Order: sequence, then structure tokens, then C-alpha cells
Amino acid sequence: MRIVVATDGSSHATQTTELVAGIAWPPDSILRIISVMEPSMATLSPWLGAAATYSTDLDAQIETYQQDEMATVVRHLRAANRSVEGAVLRGRPATVIVDEASTFDADLVIVGSRGRGPIASLVLGSTSSEVVDHAPCPVLVARTSGLTRVLLAADGSPSAATAEALIARWPIFDGLPIHVVSVSDLVQPRQTEIAAPTSGQVIEAHARDLKEATAEHQRIADESVERLRAAGRDSTSEVRTGNAAEEIIAAAREWNADLVVLGSRGRTGLTRLLLGSVARNVVHGSAASVLVVRETVLSTG
Repeated sequence: MRIVVATDGSSHATQTTELVAGIAWPPDSILRIISVMEPSMATLSPWLGAAATYSTDLDAQIETYQQDEMATVVRHLRAANRSVEGAVLRGRPATVIVDEASTFDADLVIVGSRGRGPIASLVLGSTSSEVVDHAPCPVLVARTSGLTRVLLAADGSPSAATAEALIARWPIFDGLPIHVVSVSDLVQPRQTEIAAPTSGQVIEAHARDLKEATAEHQRIADESVERLRAAGRDSTSEVRTGNAAEEIIAAAREWNADLVVLGSRGRTGLTRLLLGSVARNVVHGSAASVLVVRETVLSTG
């Protein structure tokens, strides 16, 4: 496998490093560790006059610090069965990480998360969210230091099928229990929206729809488990009802999963910004690490 790991020297990055160190990467994997220096005042030195020397010196100190931190991470992750290389790059972090994933032809990008602030993420975005949106390969947002129990969100979509196939094929999931969750998010009609003479009919119709939806999601979950077991994965399943993102997060918490894997349908632009998506909401709200997979991902065996 070819893996890009983004680190910034923070406590969150340390957690990411520990997660990467603990994963059983297949032999001959290449880990490319990158740290990104954002544009500083030193880049404006020709126009700074008396402040130019100070800015250039500070920039050099920052780069030296990041180079030292990078060397420490590379030494920590180096192992006999894999290659580890490091680089300190310059630019806007999310853009550099996405570009590096493309240039490196990465199978996976791993980024840390500085928190789960929904308002800040909605208005400003975050590096991890932007990388999830634009990376050409699966992205793992690291929030835990281990990988022992995996929850797979299944909804019958092509992206969910790709996520399942990835779990079935990637060696890093060998020997791990996989819990498949499928959520029926059929919205129950509110009483205030139902005319009194027809309320009974509406409630009965909703009950039938819910029963059918639950049966369909049970089929999706069961078939996913069958395929994963055929691939040698220890798998179980459950069906939940409610808001998809909220139920996935709750299931991960209750099952003590340290990784949630789900597909992304790739919604972008204003629609996603205003309405959100299941993948985006899980990335923001989960206490577990989250691996987001697009349906166009290339397989790695």
C-alpha cells in the first residue's frame, strides 16, 4: 500500500502517529509522512523592510523545528517490512495534502482531527474535512490510537459497496471484528401535519413503509455480512431506525468501535454546505476514527 500521513506536531498528530504505528501494513508498503508549513511573513520579505530579517529568521526556526519533528516521526514508524519517508512542504495544508495524494498515487490518506466543532466546521471548514471532500483516495480521519473494532455503515449504495469491498480486500483488516450497521431513516410524519380524518390511515401507511424499509435494510446488512464472511472477515450486523449519521455514531459508541468505515456519495458545493451529508456529519460527530471511501476508489490487495 501507498499511504500519505499528514502530521503537524500537535497532540492530535501524535495520536495519528500511534494509530499508524499500530496498523499491520502489508509488506513493502510505503508511508510518506508530510508536514505542511503555511505561508508566513517571510514569503513577503522583499516588502517588509526592517522586519524582513526577523521574519526570515523565524521562518527558518519553524522549518528546522518541523524537520526535527518529522525525523522523529519517521524513526518511530520505520519497520523492516515497510519504507518510511518524510517531507516538510509549503503551502495551504489541505491543498498540499490533496495534491500530494495525487502525485504519490496514494491508496490512503491519514489526517488528524483537532476537534468536532460543528459551527466552526460549517462556516470555515477544517483541513481534515476539506481533504475528505477532495482527496482522490480514501481518507482516514484519526481520532483513536488503535485499530481493533470496525463498524461498517451499509446502505446499498455504490459507495457503501466500495467501502465493504475495501474492508474485504485490504490486509489491514485481517483478524478484526466487523460490525455492519444499516439505518432505516424513514421520517415519521408529525401529528400536526396530518388531518384528523386521515390520521389513522397515515399512521398505518407509515407503519407498513417502516416495516418494508426495515426489512430492506436487514437484507442489505445480512448480504454484506455474508460477503465479508466469505472473504474471511468475522462479521455481525444490526439494523437501526432514525437519522443515519446519528445512529451510526451511536452504534459505534455502543459497540466500542475505534473505526467507522462508510461510503461518500460525493455531494459538494452549496447543497452539502447547507444540508450536510451522512459522511460529513459522521466525520464531524464521531469519537471514533472515520474512514471515508468514494465509489471510484482503486482496490489494493
